[in-house]
Amino acid sequence: MKPFTTSVLCVFALLVPAVPQTRTPASAAQEQFLHRLVEAAIERTHHPARYVSEYVRIPYPGGDVPADTGVCTDEIIRSYRAVGVDLQKEVHEDMLQNFSAYPNKRRWRSSHPDSNIDHRRVPNLMVFFERRGESLPITDQAEDYAPGDLVTWDLSSNVPHIGIVVDRRSQWTGRFLIVHNIGQGPKMEDVLFDWKITGHYRYFGPGR
Repeated sequence: MKPFTTSVLCVFALLVPAVPQTRTPASAAQEQFLHRLVEAAIERTHHPARYVSEYVRIPYPGGDVPADTGVCTDEIIRSYRAVGVDLQKEVHEDMLQNFSAYPNKRRWRSSHPDSNIDHRRVPNLMVFFERRGESLPITDQAEDYAPGDLVTWDLSSNVPHIGIVVDRRSQWTGRFLIVHNIGQGPKMEDVLFDWKITGHYRYFGPGR
């Protein structure tokens, strides 16, 4: 099978507008979940990963690309896996029942779900988080972005990216930092407003 280029994984921004919700107060259990998720994301910054965007066949469920490789989505997937949520499984199951809600057919000419790659595409995660999580307002106010929030961006020319807000702050701006992988492995950086924000979400896992 031919390798997929970066365009397969992190290149198309989803253009379907979402109606943001007001942030609902999190329960104590949800707050604890977000704390664990943030710690898992920060821990990911201690694991170097080469930016490799090739299509890889992986087991299902619980599959992952080689540990020393990955793209922006893989850091989100690995952080959630560390707290017991398998986005590969959750996205695949939702797509099996609601394939037309996702951009695969339009973007990548896919005619059916593919558990090897679907969860590793930013536009698919955006649809999933809108459907199964909370879609939050996109603003230019840093205080509107809280630890555990997921943020997507358009880097330019519809090149999407995704990261997670953590509870460490920049010493220069006071903003919460972002854990993301933009090509040099997982990093924790002050990049919230470096690019155009296209999505803002919270996801507590199935049944939460």
